[in-house]
Amino acid sequence: MADPYHHATSSVRNWGGKPEDYLKVHQWFDESKAHFLDPRHRALRHHAEGIALCIQILGPNVILENGTKIPVRWVGEQHVREDLGWIPTVKDWLQHITPQKWMNAPIRLHKTLALSCSPSDQASASPTSSESPAIPTSSESPSTRTDTQSSPAATAG
Repeated sequence: MADPYHHATSSVRNWGGKPEDYLKVHQWFDESKAHFLDPRHRALRHHAEGIALCIQILGPNVILENGTKIPVRWVGEQHVREDLGWIPTVKDWLQHITPQKWMNAPIRLHKTLALSCSPSDQASASPTSSESPAIPTSSESPSTRTDTQSSPAATAG
C-alpha cells in the first residue's frame, strides 16, 4: 500500500464505516514519509511499539458513525501487516542499522552541565573565554565537529 487513504479503504472492507473514520490512524503511521521518502521511514512507527504509541496518542478506539468501536490496535496492526507482511519489533528494525562513529561521539559533560545550571550557579560554572560550549550549531553536522574529545567509548565503535 502506498497511501493512507488506501489503507483506510481496506479498513472499511474489514470493519465498515467510511475511509475518513480510519484516516487519522493511517496518516499517523505514514507521517515519517515527509522526512524520508523510501521504505526506511517505516522504521520509526511500523512495529509493535509503534502500534502501542499510536493507541496512546490517538486513543483506544476508532468510533464509527453508528457508534461501533473499532480498536486502534486492530487498525494499526492492519496497516503494518499491509506494508510489511508481519509486525516486527523495534529490535527487528534497529539490528539492521550499521553503527556510525557520530552515533557515539559524546561531548564533555561539564560543558553541557554549565549550560543547564541555575543563573546564580552559571557564573561559577560557565566556561572560560578560551572554552566554548561543545554544542553544535544548526549549521554544523556531527561529522564536522572538532571539539569532541577522544574517549575509549567513542573510538571503540
